[in-house]
Amino acid sequence: MASNDHVTKADLKALRDELIEAIHDVETKLLKAFYGFAESTQQRLTQHDGFNERMATLERRLTDLEKRINFPHAP
Repeated sequence: MASNDHVTKADLKALRDELIEAIHDVETKLLKAFYGFAESTQQRLTQHDGFNERMATLERRLTDLEKRINFPHAP
């Protein structure tokens, strides 16, 4: 903050940038947690026969596509 205790435009920009980064980090953590849950659910579904296995394959493929969309630069 400026030395005279007044908020400057630079202070507001810095705060905005920090908030955006924090929001992005939380969003990323939530999405990763959701995908982890989806993957564990898919593993349980693959333990059943026939229809459930085909459904789990479709869900796994959909989750993989969603990951590519939400995390385009992830390995």
